[in-house]
Amino acid sequence: MTSRTMDFFEHQDNARRKTAILTLYFILAVLFLIFGVYAALVIAGMNFSSAGTGFWNPGLFIWVAVSVIIIIFLGNAFKIAALSKGGRAVAEMLGGIPVDPNTTDPDQRRLLNVVEEISIASGVPVPSVYILENEAGINAFAAGHTPGNAVVAVTHGCIKELSRDELQGVIAHEFSHILNGDMRLNIRLMGIIAGILVIAVIGRIIVRGSSSGVPRSRGKKGGGGAIILAGLIIMAVGYIGVFFGKLIKSAVSRQREFLADASAVQFTRNPSGIAGALKKIGSYHAGSKIRNLHAEEASHLFFGNGLAKPFMNLLATHPPIKERIRRIDPSFLADVQERTEEQVVHQDSQTGISSLASQAACPASGAEEKINFSPEILTSVAGNPGAEHLVFAGQILSCIPTAAAEAVREPFGARAVIYCLLLNREEDIRRLQMEGLQEESDPPVMKETISLAPVIDTVGREYRLPLADLAIPALRLLSPGQYEMFRKNVKRLIEADKKISLFEYVMQRVLLRHLDPTFKKMPAPAVRYNVIDQVQVECLIILSVLAWQGNDVTSTAQESFIRGIGELDMGGRPSILAREKCGLNALDSSLERLEMASPQVKKKALKACIACISADSFITVEEAELLRLIADSLDCPMPPFITSGTGRA
Repeated sequence: MTSRTMDFFEHQDNARRKTAILTLYFILAVLFLIFGVYAALVIAGMNFSSAGTGFWNPGLFIWVAVSVIIIIFLGNAFKIAALSKGGRAVAEMLGGIPVDPNTTDPDQRRLLNVVEEISIASGVPVPSVYILENEAGINAFAAGHTPGNAVVAVTHGCIKELSRDELQGVIAHEFSHILNGDMRLNIRLMGIIAGILVIAVIGRIIVRGSSSGVPRSRGKKGGGGAIILAGLIIMAVGYIGVFFGKLIKSAVSRQREFLADASAVQFTRNPSGIAGALKKIGSYHAGSKIRNLHAEEASHLFFGNGLAKPFMNLLATHPPIKERIRRIDPSFLADVQERTEEQVVHQDSQTGISSLASQAACPASGAEEKINFSPEILTSVAGNPGAEHLVFAGQILSCIPTAAAEAVREPFGARAVIYCLLLNREEDIRRLQMEGLQEESDPPVMKETISLAPVIDTVGREYRLPLADLAIPALRLLSPGQYEMFRKNVKRLIEADKKISLFEYVMQRVLLRHLDPTFKKMPAPAVRYNVIDQVQVECLIILSVLAWQGNDVTSTAQESFIRGIGELDMGGRPSILAREKCGLNALDSSLERLEMASPQVKKKALKACIACISADSFITVEEAELLRLIADSLDCPMPPFITSGTGRA
């Protein structure tokens, strides 16, 4: 269960292949519906008219084909548009309410702490968290188009019935869906089935309309019966299409649940956590049942089976609980319905990896620290964090000053924390920054900024990006007007000294990348580049920026560049770009273009970046921030760089 058999990029490619197969199935379903509707109309026509018109009518077939395609794609587009807000739309559809980031409820606070811990450990921006208050069953899901607009939602039963270790196992399972690219596939599945269902609904409307109040005397003899027959056939064809759509959904979902379970065990290194959660589902009176009316269409998203036991196992979106437990814990033999109080106490008292984190010392602080690491390990953990990162994330959270940790969880404080992180250490520039904020910022935010500035000044550099990550859920709660003002203030603070430092650039790009999609319609970039040669110029720019960032001497910068370029298998011997051509604007445009590359192209680019900065066998905090930004821009979350002397990345 703990071996890493597939890296992050293979998971992403696997998700892409499944999407391609799904598209093929969708095309076959559309063809089936076209022929089914055409057959219904021909049969109805034969019953309506005594004249033998024959089965093949090219004009009618074309009319049916165009109509069916338009109807299905409109139904699909309508559902996708309804879910365009990402995970938030799915959570609200299922009755979820957002958890206040500054909540004092102990169960909700524990949930948020677990989510924050796993987010920082995996390098994913902290998602918004929702609770399905009216659901007593033990269940959870992650939904969204990208990690930037993902949400994690749990039921009321989940936070009430599970211990911290069990909750951590469930949340780690859901984060594996975020990391493995499952979320976008899940939403596409919902859209496809919704589009197919429209045909069945139309057939049902025809039957109801024709059998309720339409005078039989109208039209030719037998016309009403023919219309009802056509409606019945169309309805049957539509529901057969829905059946096969659900069959595809279930087959895709079951295998991903096993993978997510294995990833959760690997991440937490605590099999008893997720196994305990599954055992509790098996013995709990409400199980994992979701009562919301939309539960069926979202059934493939859930941690456990949210529906009644399916009539046919082929339609089960989840493997049997016993099988999932056995794969996690091969020694499990007892029936999950038999769980004694002694076993419950044992599960709840288990020491998970998160509780060990709070006992460890704080990571060493200091902007000049150099982190030793292995390039091979660093490549392998990209998008694939391990238990050591979870321990380190727990240390980071426990060592952030209390005032900053509390402030960052509500909208006023979150804005103030970001402003403080961007305040210049030079007194004259800071005064200009504060004067600008005084004019444009909300008075309560300004007051909080003044209060927090001395606290944030003491925060080590390695804590600053985690603080920004923690602020994201609260910043998503801003109104559009507040966000626009916040955006302008961030820009104003950065430009106050007439130049942009690397840290300021990283902060601004991380914030805008993960907040803009919440307030603006920004579709995820489609894959356009499948070979490295198509983004050769962009790779040269990014590697040149990295090489100059870590070296002041031309010869050593060139050596780092050559190490990186060697990973790309490009023809020729390109040279490092001049330092003046390696500005942040060039880096920005290069990253935006590289976002549209395939996972395997991104993997090559990231390996090249790692090789470039590993030329001197260590990494500075500044290089670590830049590398994590590049990985984030490639939708490849990078776990934090461990500075506790472990020698691990």
